Amino acid sequence: MKQDLFQAPDYFNMDELLTDEHKLIREAAREWVKKEISPIIEDACQKAEFPSQILPGLAEIGAFGPYIPVEYGGAGLDNISYGIIMQELERGDSGIRSTASVQSSLVMYPIFKYGNEDQRKKYLPKLATGELMGCFGLTEPDHGSNPGGMTTNIKDMGDHFILNGAKMWISNSPFADIAVVWAKNEEGRIKGVIVERGMEGFTTPETHNKWSLRASATGELVFDNVKIPKENILPNKDGLGAPLGCLDSARYGIAWGAIGAAMDCYDTALRYSKERIQFGKPIAAFQLQQKKLAEMITEITKAQFITLRLGQLKNEDKATSAQISMCKRNNVEMALNITREARQILGGMGITGEYSIMRHMMNLESVITYEGTHDIHLLITGLDITGENAFK
Repeated sequence: MKQDLFQAPDYFNMDELLTDEHKLIREAAREWVKKEISPIIEDACQKAEFPSQILPGLAEIGAFGPYIPVEYGGAGLDNISYGIIMQELERGDSGIRSTASVQSSLVMYPIFKYGNEDQRKKYLPKLATGELMGCFGLTEPDHGSNPGGMTTNIKDMGDHFILNGAKMWISNSPFADIAVVWAKNEEGRIKGVIVERGMEGFTTPETHNKWSLRASATGELVFDNVKIPKENILPNKDGLGAPLGCLDSARYGIAWGAIGAAMDCYDTALRYSKERIQFGKPIAAFQLQQKKLAEMITEITKAQFITLRLGQLKNEDKATSAQISMCKRNNVEMALNITREARQILGGMGITGEYSIMRHMMNLESVITYEGTHDIHLLITGLDITGENAFK
């Protein structure tokens, strides 16, 4: 079994800006990834299987709802802690981080923020332990970047609602126990609905033949006259701003996670360049390889600081949606560029499963698109700085 030798780069001593608690949380997550993810992830990706045996471990390291208050089963941690856990998980694999991101930001977050006390007490403690797993239904076959155009709908039948429609590209859907689904009511207002597995007319077909996120379970959500109890409607926020608030939390986690993938590829390429001998010396001694490595560590360092600052703003409840968009877009592009440069340093070995680089590269092709595409995030920044809306 190949040993995980990862050493995290910290070129500007950013650790001095973290608390002792942050470092302990990071160490616990990093060691868990080295022990539980690194030995199995290549095989899981080759087989396109989600390693469901890791779910209890994810719960144990606090990866499910770490910022949810302790009274509801969460760890009561700050937003930087959440980001650090996502960084370490994506260092292992983007698909594993996706599983935790969905559970935390797209299922637990809306129930905590938009749900009532009965819903919080019913679902959050079990979601925190992984006893219940969830998914998030917003994207539709014909409505991705324009979620407001959704056609999934609910109709008030007096003592219950009837839900019809379909969602796709849904992480965790094949095994999820509940789904937080967004649908339009008769007035065209978007509402959040908690759909439970076993409800008649609710199915979750799995998506196959993916070249990306192969160790993550992806599927659809199909609703055929599903009867929804009225107590399953999220009462405290509606409109498009409700799901977009969830996406802000998820995008924030992705911004941290992408750094983890980039760090893993940089560390792999740096170590390989010192060991690989060509023309009588390590390839690390050649100028072009040093250029690649120097640019990698520079971009990682820049991303680390913008993301830490975003975490500080989020802790103060000052982070804007546009700032989160910028950070997500920058960091994922940075990570994807680093995977490509790292692959070149490894030459032909870079495409094999003996190293993590090609797997990270394929995963990041999904990450750069989901939770808002690369181009959409660019236009969000454009709108923020110009005041001109390019979406209309």
